[in-house]
Amino acid sequence: MPEQNSADQYSTWVGLIYVFNLIIGTGALTLPAVFSRAGWVLGLTVILVLAFISFVTVTFVIETMASANAIITWRRIQQRKRTLQNLGESGTSNSDSEDTPLVVNLPTSPDRLNMTYRYYLIHDKIEMGEMASIFFNKLGISLFYLCFAVYLYGDLSIYATAVAKSLGDVACTYQPKNLTCNDTIPDTELCWDGSEMTRLDAYRMFLTMFIMFLGPFVFFNIQKTKYLQLLTSPMRWLAFTIMIVYAARKLIVDGPQGNPPTANISGVPGLFGACVYSFMCHHSLPALVAPISNKSTINRSLAFDYALIAIFYLLLALTGAFAFEHLDDLYTLDFGPRGSADCSKSTNLPMLIVEYFLALFPVFTLSTSFPIIAITLRNNLQSLFLFEDANYNICFCKLIFPVLAILPPYLIAMATKDLSILVGITGSYAGAGIQYLIPTFLVYNARRKTNKVIGMGVVNKFASPFRSNFWIWFVLLWAVTCMILVSVNLMKVQFSLNFTELNSVE
Repeated sequence: MPEQNSADQYSTWVGLIYVFNLIIGTGALTLPAVFSRAGWVLGLTVILVLAFISFVTVTFVIETMASANAIITWRRIQQRKRTLQNLGESGTSNSDSEDTPLVVNLPTSPDRLNMTYRYYLIHDKIEMGEMASIFFNKLGISLFYLCFAVYLYGDLSIYATAVAKSLGDVACTYQPKNLTCNDTIPDTELCWDGSEMTRLDAYRMFLTMFIMFLGPFVFFNIQKTKYLQLLTSPMRWLAFTIMIVYAARKLIVDGPQGNPPTANISGVPGLFGACVYSFMCHHSLPALVAPISNKSTINRSLAFDYALIAIFYLLLALTGAFAFEHLDDLYTLDFGPRGSADCSKSTNLPMLIVEYFLALFPVFTLSTSFPIIAITLRNNLQSLFLFEDANYNICFCKLIFPVLAILPPYLIAMATKDLSILVGITGSYAGAGIQYLIPTFLVYNARRKTNKVIGMGVVNKFASPFRSNFWIWFVLLWAVTCMILVSVNLMKVQFSLNFTELNSVE
C-alpha cells in the first residue's frame, strides 16, 4: 500500500488518457463483428446502456478507494493513540477498537472542516485485493481472488489467441481458388503453396513460439511499465484512427457493403460479453487514479472519458458493420494484405505498410502487456492458495505458480482460435463479476463499515452520485440476469450444434 510520491503524480488529463488507453484494447477489436450480428439499432442501444452501467460501478470503486483510505487512516490514528499512551504521553483510554465509532461533530470552522475531510482522501494506492481484505470476510476474499484469476486466465487466452491468429493470417499466403476475399479461409486449407502445413498448424506453431518467447518473463518481476505505455499508446491511437477513417472512406467511395440487421436478439449475448470486456478498467483503477494530483472532479472527468469511449466504440462498430461484407472476429484482419478485391497485396508501398501495420497491430501491443498480466495472475494465485502464517518451499513456489499462470491459457488457445467465444465467455462471467458484482459488494460493505467505525458525521466527498440502494440492487439484478441469458444462449447454441452433428451422422 505505497503512498504516492509527488514526483509520480500527474494531472487529471494524463490520468484520463491512461484510463482511455487501458479500456481501448483487444475487446474493441472484437466489437464490429458481434455488433453486426446483433443489429445496428440493438447494438447501439446495448453499447450505450453497458457504458452507463460500467460507469456506475466505476464510481463505486472510486468511493470504495476513499473508504479504504479512511479506514486505514483511522487505524493509524488509533495506533498512534495507543503508542502515545504506552509511552505515558497520553491519557486517552485504550478501549478503542475497530468497531468503536469516531464521534465527529459537524464542521463549524475551516479547521474542523479539514479534520472532517482528512479521512476520505485517495492518497494511498490501495489495490482491489487489499480493498477486498478490508471489507470482505475470508470467503469473500477467496471468491474475489478466484474471480480475478479466472478473468486473467481469459485475458491471457485472448491475448495469446489474437497474437497467434494475427501472425498466422499474415504469414499464410496460400489462397484457395474457389474462395473470395470475403470468405473465411478454413483452418484445414494449406498455409503455404506446396507445403503440408495447414493454417491451423501454423496458428498453433506461432502460438507455441509466442508462449516460449514471452512465457519465461512470468518467472521474474516487471516493475516499471511507463515506457511500455509510452511505446504502445501512440500505436493504439494510430491504429484505431486508421481503421475508422479507412472504413468511413470505404463507405463513402464504395457504398455500404455490409447489411447488418436492425435487431437480432440471438446476437446480444456475444455483444454483452464483448462490451463488458471492452469497458473493463475497474481492476486497474487504483493504480491509475491514485497518482492524479487533483481528484476533486474525478467522477465528472471519468464520465467524460466514458462518453468519449462509447462514441469511439460506436464509430468503430458502425463504420465496420456497414463498410465490410464480411467481418472477422478480430477486426484488424479485415485490413490485412489480402483485403483487396482480388486478394492480392497492394502495389502502393504506403498502403502496403498500413495493411501490415494494422494486421500486426495486436502483436505489437498485446506482446508488451502479456508478461505484466501473467505476473499479476501469478501473484493472485499465490494470494489465493498460500497462507501468510505457513512455511512453503520457495523454489517450489517460484516454479509452480508461473507454470500455472502460463499453461492453462496456452492450452485454451490451442483448443480454440475463436476470439468471439473467448471474449464472450470471459466478459460475460468473470468480467461481469469484476465489473459489476465485486464493485457493488465492495461499496455496500464499505458504506456499512465506515458508518460504523468512523461515523456518519464524516462526509465522503468521493461518494458515488448513484448512492441510493436502488442502484446497488439494479446492478446486481442486471449482472445476474445477463449471466443467466448468456448461459441459456450458450446451451441453445451447443444443443443446436449437437443436433446438427447428429443429423449429419445419420
